[in-house]
Amino acid sequence: MIDVTLICVGKLKEKFYQEAAAEYAKRLKGYCKLNIVELAEQKLSKNPSLGEIQSALEKEGDAIRSKVPPNSSVIALAIEGKLRSSEELAAMISTWSHNAAKHLVFVVGGSYGLHPSIKAGAWATLSMSPMTFPHHLARVMLLEQVYRAFKIQEGSDYHK
Repeated sequence: MIDVTLICVGKLKEKFYQEAAAEYAKRLKGYCKLNIVELAEQKLSKNPSLGEIQSALEKEGDAIRSKVPPNSSVIALAIEGKLRSSEELAAMISTWSHNAAKHLVFVVGGSYGLHPSIKAGAWATLSMSPMTFPHHLARVMLLEQVYRAFKIQEGSDYHK
């Protein structure tokens, strides 16, 4: 069974996001050892300057790096990442599972995304859509897609 970690900037506050994330985490128990790490999003002023944003992203990047387990392959979620179908994600996970790395780590940034060093150091960058979604919803969507990837690999009719 593979180890999958989600490192997420920001905590799920809304009950409906918490419930959806918990449901997919429960479903994933049969396919992987799932660990979800929530990191605090840096506080910013109402209209932050570019410098404030960069500083916050740098601090969040340091926090992310401190939580990445050794021997990990990191997939960063970024709007400019590569768009992939569910089947392509399933193939990526299957390919990775034959890799020497021990952990597959997905990183979901906060409101302003991820520090460039996190994206640059990632094994892959993934975009869910060119549209913008709340990062809390992106976490739920990612959990569903990881679950779907495992269902595709087993040939289940979950993926139609």
